[in-house]
Order: sequence, then C-alpha cells, then structure tokens
Amino acid sequence: MSEPKAPTPTPGDTYKGWLFKWTNYIKGYQRRWFVLSNGLLSYYRTQAEMGHTCRGTINLATANIAVEDSCNFVISNGGAQTYHLKASSEVERQRWITALELAKAKAVRMQAESGQSQLGFTEGVQSTLRTLGSKVEDLSTCNDLIAKHGSALQRSLSELEGVKLGGDTSDKIRQVTERATLFRITSNAMINACRDFLALAQAHSKRWQKALQAERDQRVRLEETLEQLAKQHNHLERAFRGATVLPASPSNPTADSPGKGDASDDDDNEFFDACEDVQEFITIPADPKYHRSSPSPFFLLRSPQSQEVVPVRKRRTRIPDKPNYSLNLWSIMKNCIGKELSKIPMPVNFNEPISMLQRLSEDLEYSELLDRGAKCQSSLEQLCYVAAFTVSSYSTTVHRTGKPFNPLLGETFELDRLQESGYRSLCEQVSHHPPAAAHHVISERGWTLRQEITVASKFRGKYLSIMPLGSIHCIFDKSNNHYSWKKVTTTVHNIIVGKLWIDQSGEIDVINHRTGDRCHLKFAPYSYFSRDVARKVTGVVTDKDGKAHYVLSGTWDEKMECSRVMQSSRGGENGTEGRQKTVYQTLKARELWRKNPLPEGAENMYYFTQLALTLNEQEDGVAPTDSRRRPDQRLMEQGMWDEANAEKQRLEEKQRSVRREREREAVRLASTAEEGAPQDNYTALWFEQVVDEATGEPTHIYKGGYWETKEQGTWENCPDIF
Repeated sequence: MSEPKAPTPTPGDTYKGWLFKWTNYIKGYQRRWFVLSNGLLSYYRTQAEMGHTCRGTINLATANIAVEDSCNFVISNGGAQTYHLKASSEVERQRWITALELAKAKAVRMQAESGQSQLGFTEGVQSTLRTLGSKVEDLSTCNDLIAKHGSALQRSLSELEGVKLGGDTSDKIRQVTERATLFRITSNAMINACRDFLALAQAHSKRWQKALQAERDQRVRLEETLEQLAKQHNHLERAFRGATVLPASPSNPTADSPGKGDASDDDDNEFFDACEDVQEFITIPADPKYHRSSPSPFFLLRSPQSQEVVPVRKRRTRIPDKPNYSLNLWSIMKNCIGKELSKIPMPVNFNEPISMLQRLSEDLEYSELLDRGAKCQSSLEQLCYVAAFTVSSYSTTVHRTGKPFNPLLGETFELDRLQESGYRSLCEQVSHHPPAAAHHVISERGWTLRQEITVASKFRGKYLSIMPLGSIHCIFDKSNNHYSWKKVTTTVHNIIVGKLWIDQSGEIDVINHRTGDRCHLKFAPYSYFSRDVARKVTGVVTDKDGKAHYVLSGTWDEKMECSRVMQSSRGGENGTEGRQKTVYQTLKARELWRKNPLPEGAENMYYFTQLALTLNEQEDGVAPTDSRRRPDQRLMEQGMWDEANAEKQRLEEKQRSVRREREREAVRLASTAEEGAPQDNYTALWFEQVVDEATGEPTHIYKGGYWETKEQGTWENCPDIF
C-alpha cells in the first residue's frame, strides 16, 4: 500500500511517519511509527499506541545522527540507546535527516538558553531577596519607633488627665501634640514601607510564577524521559531472557554484527523457562492480535480505595526487643524425636509472644485481596484473587522460626478491624487433644471466611514438620461463590545445628463449589541443586471442563502474578518421567499481590509484621479468655522469660487439673448411661460442630453471640482459664 506523502519538515513542527527499525537477528527490521516532537524522537508499534504505550524515546540534544547509505541512518546518544533506521526511499530518508537536524539544533539551543536563564534567574532571586530583606528591616525599625512613640503618647495623655487647669496646661498640651505628630509621622513611614514591600512583591510574583511553571515543565519532561528509559531497560531485560530460550531462525544468521546487536524492545511477554522438577507447563507469548482485542481485566479491577478519611485508633508500632538468652537445645530435644510437638513441654525460649490463635488471625494481613475479589464480575478472575490470598498467608512465615504459644482449651482471640479494614475476626480453641482452633471472619465488604485447623507435627531430628489439617472456606455474598482449600506442609530445618530456616511445600486445590472452577497451586520445595528461584509457586486456573483460563506464578514470600491464557497445547515429552507438558500462550502478566515491607527493627522484634505487632496489644472490653490476657505470653513479650516459664507451667497444670475433673465427670455420667462409654463433655462456647455441606467434613462454625456479649459486657459464661 502506498503511504501518504509526509510534509516537508519545518523548524518547530512535530514530524511523524513510518520507518523500519532494526530489532534483532530473529525479527530483523520491523515497521514502526515514529514521532519527533520537542527534541525527543519516540516510536510506537502502531499509530493507535500513541495515546498509551511508547516503545522508546531518545533525546536529540545529546544524540549523534549518522547516514549509512541511501536509505539507512543511525541515531545514537553515545550510551545504551542506538536506533538503526531505514526509510522507504532516499527522499524520505532526507526528509527525516532534515527534520532530525533541525530538531537537534533547536534542542541544543533551548538547553543552552535554559542554562543561561537558570543562572539569570538565580542572580535575580538573590538580588530580590536582598531588597526584600532591606524592606523587612525598615518595617522592623518602624515597628520599634511606633511602639516607643505610642508608649510616650500614652503617658502624656495620662498626665494630661491628672493636670489641673492652670499655667502648666499649655505645656502639657504642647507635649502631647508633639508626640502625636511624631507618632503620625512614624505611622506614615510604616505605611509607605509596607506599600513599597507590597509593590515589590507584586512586581516579582508574575516572574516567579512563570519561572516556577518552567521548572515544573522541565521536571515533567525529565520524568517522562526517565519513564521511557525504565521501559526500555525492562524491554531489554525481557528480550535478553527471551534470547536465551529462543532458537535461531534458519533464515537469520546468529553471528554478531558490529552496531546491530540491539536486543528486541518489542516483546510484551515473558518466556518462562521449563522447570524440570516442578513446573508441569510452559508459558509463551500469545499472538499479538489478542493484545489488541483482549485487554487484561486486572487493570480495571485495581481501583483505588475510598479516600474518605475516618479517624481510627492509633496502634502500637513496636514491642520490647527480644532478649538474648542462651539455651542448650539438644538437652531438651534429644528425648523428643518422633513425638508430636503439642505433647513436648517447651520453654518459652522457643516461642514468639503470640498464640496460635493470633498467628491464625495473621492470615488476614492481606484481606484487601478478598475485598478486590468481591468486586469481580467473573468467578475465574475472583478465583485468581482467592488463590493470591491463599499464597499471601505464608509470606509472614519466611523469618518466623519461633513457635507460637499453644492455646489453652477455651482460649479466644478477637480481631476487630471493622473501622480500618471492614472485618471482624474471632478464634476459639475448641479442642485440646487433638488441638484444634476454629476461626470465623465476617467482612462488610462482601465476604466471609471460616476455618478449623488442627496441627499435626513431628520432630525428625534435623527438621520439624508441621502439617495443618482441616479446610478453609471463603464465601462471597454477592455471587454466592463458595471456595475451599487446605494448607501445605511447613518445615523448619536445622533444628539441632545451623541456622533455622523455613520452607513451604506441597499442593493446594482452591475449589469453587458453586461453579466447579479450580486453581491448582504447587509450592516447590527448596532444593540446593534446582536452577529455579527459591520459594516458587505456580498455578493454573481452570473451569469445570478443565480448560485453562489463567496462569499464576511468583513466590510465597514476595509476590504473585497472573497471566490470561489465550491458547494451550500439548508439548513434547520433556516433563518428568516422559510426561508431556502443556504449553500456554498468555498475555502479559499482571501483579495480584506484593508483600509489604517489614517494620524498622523487625529483626529484634521476632520479625513481626505491622499487623503482628498489634495482635497482643492490650484492649479494653475483650473476653476474659482472650489471648491478650494470657499472663505467660505477656511476661515473655516484656522480656521476663524466667517468670514466663514459671507462669506457663502453672497454666498448663491448671488446664490438666480441669481436664481430669472433666474426665471424672464424664466417667460418672457414663456409668449411669446404657452405653457405658465415657465421653468428654466439653463444648465450645462460641462455635458448634456440624458437617460441612461442601466438603462433608465435620467442622466447627460460629454460632453467634460473641459481639453482642461484648457490647453488653456480660462475660459470666466464659471459663476461668488464666
């Protein structure tokens, strides 16, 4: 097709047109739309991209323009930016060279004038400031004189009032007149000085406003240039990664050529290397047509939160630093190999000053992911946010090698963040053997979360395995979508020798019981020999028919991203044990979640997050069974570990005594029953056991009444556990 004839460039005009730009040895020259404006040469894939996606920009003020042949020319800024360009004809090339030279000359001239203007502006400001300073000193002097003469005038008036009419009357009147005249003269001088000051300020205000606007414009240009540089750097990195996995085309040589080794800056997608041990699929860029017709929905979903300012309680940001107490670990652990962790008497030296109920509440650190999910129109998009929330709950554990306190039977913990985050959370220890905690969260932003977790743990000598049992459920009010999933295994390594470190491994299936949608997440275990990134998590979101719609990737300690799947196909037999891997063609990844930075000094505060620092903060009105009221935990937080150990033993013995009494009562009741089998008659206060309709598992669900009891302050039914 013939192109419209470009206008002859003139100084100051914006010049636009098509040129061919060298990208790499695989793609060669690619047709791009170039725009020359304000001394900057920018390019786009198409004219439609001009409003939103610039592919690169070079500043002509510092650039070198060189002609190679009748159609080719090169623009370079002497650094990392070099554009090898080709026009459709020699005439077209000459038009561009003329336009570029004119724009470069103008940019150099403006840069020089800007420097001179800046120097003149600085000198002018200094002179004006000196003048204004002098005027301010005049005003200060006048002020002192007015105060002095005003006081003298007041004294004269007072004396005049006490003088009897006689010979000295005329003298007093004359004194008052003289002082009044002096006061009027000084006041006039003050007024004149103020007028001069005002006139001077008004005269320079417009000039300063103009100079300020020029500085703002220059800053905007610098910011735009930096943004373009960042984009180009990002493109180069991605092109480099792509070049390491893409085979060379038979029709394109792979030998280096001086001056044309530019990495491709036109690749919008990432190539994920095939993982030999973990990943069961490969993602590759989708066809460009999908980018034009199917924008990612996640850009639209990430709407800013409400800007309404609501006064909220100021919560603490620090706790006392962790003391440095030594302890012979092997003397305690050598007789515990193979036993359950819940049955091992542990000193507080291994703990962190929060309970397991509070640790469970930390899953809400990133509750905003569920807030976003509640706004989704598509259940598949919603599932992506639920999956990201699932992964985010592990981000708080990466440095947390301390063991939370085992809750006492009947212990509770409330987390009322209705004002800050729109939810209320309640946990209760509903069983002691096996230890089980029930958790219920209700949010004003359209979702409910509930779970019952039983922790099974084994000490294996070198490492400690923690296996959470039970399911987590999330129900969204608007769509009635009901999701459930389980937790993966947590492993604490180097228990006896070396530095403790934590790993998460296993697989999770997040299931939508209403639609049949599913997200399969895989937490890769750490391996010294693996070439993959540590703590890697991958996942695929599929519908009820097994068709993939989204691919998730990231790490459980940093971030999760999501890519929309456009097409999928089976690859060769390069998976483990000869299995075929699925190849997904995806759009560019969008970030779903990123970990918040730890507070300053977190390494001295058990590596607590900002939320964790507030969990054990004293609050009025909580139940007498609340973890905040637990004395051994409070003593440990305050650094009194010996006292905390003694108090911990007292509480555990009290709990054993109550349990023995309850068992005796159960035996007595069983002796009068027909079955004759003793049953533990303990029932939870705020939760009741039912069979879950979605999973068929027995679980404890919230039966209500806690928050109403708190409002009334009637805690008579709570057991005395502390």
